[in-house]
Amino acid sequence: MEPLNLLLEKAGAAVWGAPLIVLLFGTHLFLTFRLGLVQRHLFKAIKLAFSRKAEGEGDISHFGALMTALAATIGTGNIVGVATAVAAGGPGAVLWMWLTGVFGIATKYAEALLSVKYRVVSPAGEFSGGPMYVLERGLNARWLGLIFAFFTAVAAFGIGNMVQANSISQMLLESFGLNTWLTGAAMTVFTAFVILGGIKSIARFCEWLVPFMAVFYVLGCAVILFFNFDRLPGTISLILTSAFSGPAAVGGFLGAGMKEAMRYGIARGLFSNESGLGSAPIVAAAAQTTNPVRQALVSSTGTFWDTVVVCLMTGLVVVSSGDWQGGLKGAALTKSAFSHIPYVGPAVLSLGLLTFVFSTIIGWEYYGEKAAEYLLGVRAVKPYRYLWIIAVMAGSVAALPAVWNFADIFNGLMAVPNLVSLLLLSPVAAAETKKYINEP
Repeated sequence: MEPLNLLLEKAGAAVWGAPLIVLLFGTHLFLTFRLGLVQRHLFKAIKLAFSRKAEGEGDISHFGALMTALAATIGTGNIVGVATAVAAGGPGAVLWMWLTGVFGIATKYAEALLSVKYRVVSPAGEFSGGPMYVLERGLNARWLGLIFAFFTAVAAFGIGNMVQANSISQMLLESFGLNTWLTGAAMTVFTAFVILGGIKSIARFCEWLVPFMAVFYVLGCAVILFFNFDRLPGTISLILTSAFSGPAAVGGFLGAGMKEAMRYGIARGLFSNESGLGSAPIVAAAAQTTNPVRQALVSSTGTFWDTVVVCLMTGLVVVSSGDWQGGLKGAALTKSAFSHIPYVGPAVLSLGLLTFVFSTIIGWEYYGEKAAEYLLGVRAVKPYRYLWIIAVMAGSVAALPAVWNFADIFNGLMAVPNLVSLLLLSPVAAAETKKYINEP
């Protein structure tokens, strides 16, 4: 298996290399200006997002769709991924990650708008949408829709399931000595309880879990920063200056220039908020809405909460700790940074990781399920759910590096057909925006 893992690692690095990162970030910039700086409507979007009233056709509310998307999007990348970016690119990576989120709002908006516009009602009576339907109905390119759906259905089992389940079981084993089989059994039961009821059950669960986990984590980070308040001005100054010059070598940190800060900050930001990958618009298509723009505005706030808020809070905690100078990386750096405040720090980190990761398992199931439905019809939905439940147990007790690497490749490949549709159909998104953006 080792030669296979090495081969997959190289393939994954190639897929997530400079061309894809430039294409993703370039699309963010292009759509920001093509759609008339849609980020300026953020406060209106947030107000819409928290409106739970039913409006228009759809299966779930605005809020339910957003919470389900955030469940899948907010994950280890918001905690460990931020630390990885700081360790490799220096404190300046935090600013580039933040800017990626700001510009990514436009891409998340366009994805959702097109997915709602081109959604269909499935034979089961539910709304189905996402990049596969946009490619088929908007560009008459069903073959690209099939490719996207295949990548999504396969990637979901890795990035959204087995890898996540394994990270939870290993964390609980290391922190509390809990047997991985016991953790796996508990997660399997909880997962089955939520997903077997379909999107309405998933949305209800996410409407409860996501606000709790996000508020708890952000407030927890705020408490840690309060105790480190004397370091905060210097931390912010360091992030801003390092983003454009790079810090010099300090302690065990070798130093990173502007190029490294940009590279790792943008890459981790893109990976964290998933803008441009085409996953979140799948659930946006199930939302009750009177026109595509209203749900697109709501969906765009997902990138704001994920990267502009949550990733920024993690970045401030990690940089203010100073531990990035000591050569620590990834999970070790995160653990060290949060441990400076006894009791509070470790509790925030542990509960944050536990809830973030489990919510990803729930949210990504819906993405994979809808992709399987597009490929094989509604008859594939129930078998997919059962396979998903089995995979949670398997991932909990077995570390499978090949699964992670394989899923990482397919997750990156999802972006390509999705970005094709976004760029080619940007005139449609712009016209819809102009038509509906000023509606109350």
